[in-house]
Amino acid sequence: MSNGNANDPVQAMLAQTALQRTLFAPTSRYYGIDTTTLTAADGKTVIYILRRFVPPAEAFQLLQQHTVTQDERLDNIAARYLGDPELFWRVADSNSAMRPEELVATVGRKLRITLPQGITGTSI
Repeated sequence: MSNGNANDPVQAMLAQTALQRTLFAPTSRYYGIDTTTLTAADGKTVIYILRRFVPPAEAFQLLQQHTVTQDERLDNIAARYLGDPELFWRVADSNSAMRPEELVATVGRKLRITLPQGITGTSI
């Protein structure tokens, strides 16, 4: 992270190209969500991320379905279909889940495996 120095070449490039600086990687569920500040009574400034809402399942292009089996974990499902266990939140989002662990609690449940939100394509 930059120290905010006006001579920092990265900050100068960001300012010139109007790229948004973010604390989160592009694979994070929080990527692209703005932050804001709060000044406490003691004058201390607290920076926090704005609220993130779970998008509706209809916002995702279905690729295929996965049937949950006994003792299955969501991170393993994400690794199998999305290539990264840390993308479990994408499976949760595409199934409108507030609590991801509930997605694998019922054997036989059908989970939607989708493209990222806003990307459309052809179902397999």
